[in-house]
Order: sequence, then structure tokens, then C-alpha cells
Amino acid sequence: MGRAVITLVTTKDIYVGMAIALARSFLYWNRDQEIDFHLVTDLDVDLPRDLKSIRVVRVPRGELGIGFSPKLHLDKLAPAEQTLFIDADCLCLGPLSDVFDRFAGHAVSVFGSELSTGHWFGDIEPLCARFAVPALPSFNGGVYYVEPGEKASAIYARARALEPDYDAIGLVRLRGRPNDEILVSIAMAEFGAHSIPDDGTIFACLEHFPLIHQLSVLDGICRMSNPPEPHRLHDPKRPAGHAAPRRIAHFLNSYTEHWRYRAEVLKLRLILESGMPGLLARPLAETSVAFPGWSVEVAKNILRPAYRKLFGVRPIAPSKRI
Repeated sequence: MGRAVITLVTTKDIYVGMAIALARSFLYWNRDQEIDFHLVTDLDVDLPRDLKSIRVVRVPRGELGIGFSPKLHLDKLAPAEQTLFIDADCLCLGPLSDVFDRFAGHAVSVFGSELSTGHWFGDIEPLCARFAVPALPSFNGGVYYVEPGEKASAIYARARALEPDYDAIGLVRLRGRPNDEILVSIAMAEFGAHSIPDDGTIFACLEHFPLIHQLSVLDGICRMSNPPEPHRLHDPKRPAGHAAPRRIAHFLNSYTEHWRYRAEVLKLRLILESGMPGLLARPLAETSVAFPGWSVEVAKNILRPAYRKLFGVRPIAPSKRI
């Protein structure tokens, strides 16, 4: 096989529905692109009838580890000469052939930048000195690219070898677990592998741009931003700005519960599983999911100041993903 997309569904059943939505968005845009889709899982996954072309790869429960550890095994899971890993909580917004083209020739790569100072799951400058590298690739692990071979195997073997020393190295955990991104980053840097720069037009995630302005998988449209202060969703760790990914959007953390995401997932199900025309699926999803969700969001924004004066700030609910 020449090209394949893989996603992981391990440990928790909550990821099954996300992976099904990802697969549908992939098929909607890439059915004729000669790209296979593989779902790797250690759970009992029963795919709906519209996804029978998807290849399910079953592994023994817990074999790949838990938390973020399964993503440290992509070199062994990659089924094609060019393999693109996409997190289950992403949606495809267009054909992916040009994404493979951009990564071609890289043993392991990501969309990101290079850091030599600052903080990213640890203090970058001491880390660079410790591992004798000039900089570390900084990225969101929602997308990885792998060309199986000696170099890719060496990079991932090194990342796996670093994991037991995660705390001793001084790396910061994510949700209480070792994070795949910083481990792969160190290994990439040691073997001279680099990230592919992207300005948010190919891949972007809600971690960096937490405000969704517009989302339509059927039209390949996604607009998101990190709004300026004093907007309540402003992320002070990042500059204000916009992104408009045309290929992959990453709905990490609780954003898969957002009404915009849920409306798109319903449209895809109605069209691909039920065979409903888009002219019917769109208004049905808008009236049953989008409008109620938008109404609740507006009401909360209006009432939030009064609620906080009366009752204070509510504690953050624990993540369903942990």
C-alpha cells in the first residue's frame, strides 16, 4: 500500500464515537483518493454499516500502554509507505493527498515549529543542552507522519526508551501521564528529524485557537481564533490570532462536546449511514443540535456574571478522557 491514515482507539470507549466521526469525515472527502483508513484498537469496536471499508486492526488489550503511550508505537503500526496518524478527536475538512505530498521524504514529521528557549513540557534550553540538540520540534500530537524504515524505527525506539525516565528528566506530565509529544520531539531532534511549518491553514487545534467561529465539514470550512483580551476564552499563553485549517481540525479536551462539533457529526451520520441528502441533513442537524446548543451558549454568556457573583466559580469537571 502507498498511503494510509491510522487512528487509535484504546483504553476508553469514549474514543469509539470520535473515531467513527473521523472515519466518516475521511470517507466524505477521500473516498476516491486511494488512501486506506485503519482503526487500531484494543476495544470491542463494532463499526456501523457505512464504515465497512475501514480496516480494523485489533491488538491485545493494554499491549500499547495507556494514556498517551500508544502513540509511541506508530512506527510498528504504520501500514503503508506513507502513513498519516490522525487523533480520533479530529475531523477531516478536505482531501488529504496534498498533506502526504508535504510530508513526503520525512521519516517522522509533524506540523509545528522549532523551540530553543521557553517552556514546553519542560524548560527547553536545559533539555536541548542535556540531549545535545540545537532545538526541539514543538507541535500538537493530533497528527504524526511516518515513513516506516530504519530511521523511523530508531526515532520511536528512542522515544519509548525515554518514557520510563520521564520524571527524572524533569518533564511535565499531561493529565497525570507522560506526554508523547515531548518524548517524540526529543527523539526527532536527536536524529535530525524536523517539523513542517504550517500557518494554521492545513491543521489547527482548539488548544491554540479556543473560539470556534464557523465549522462545516461538508463545505470544508473551519474558522477558529484565540480572541484578544478581555474575552473569556483568550489563552494568555499564546498570542491572539486566527486559524482556518483546510484539511484537519483537532477538537481536543472537551471540544467534542461543543454543539458545532456535534452538529457536524450528526450531518455526517445522516448522510453516510442513513443516505439522507445533504439538503435535508443540514437543516435537521441545525435545528436539533446547532440551534439549541447556540441558544444555551448565549444564555450562559448572559447569565454567567450574575451566577458567579451569587455562587462563585464552579469547579472544573473532571475529564471523561482520563
